[in-house]
Amino acid sequence: QVQLVESGGGVVQPGGSLRLSCAASDITFATSEMEWYRQAPGKEREWVASIGSVGDRPNYRDSVKGRFTISRDNAELGGYLQMRGLWLEDTAVYYCHAPRLHVWGQGTQVTVSW
Repeated sequence: QVQLVESGGGVVQPGGSLRLSCAASDITFATSEMEWYRQAPGKEREWVASIGSVGDRPNYRDSVKGRFTISRDNAELGGYLQMRGLWLEDTAVYYCHAPRLHVWGQGTQVTVSW
């Protein structure tokens, strides 16, 4: 079964940027849509963004539109979430998800703090 590994999280001040990566273990990754979710302490996991299997149909939750960009490179077996203009409320563990393959990554922590 394909595995997903996120990286790129860290601590950043409000207004800063981070680029998250999702590395897949095999080419079946290219058959699935890809999604990013996040879960803040004490809150439910929420959908952040999604993209089609060939990099089409990017879609975002309203609160990140214009600040986050989702992308993927199937040749590199990778997915990405470029985050700019980060807010304190963006603090969460971010997860990569391949819904057609029923696979989640382990998550990467993003902390936005002064």
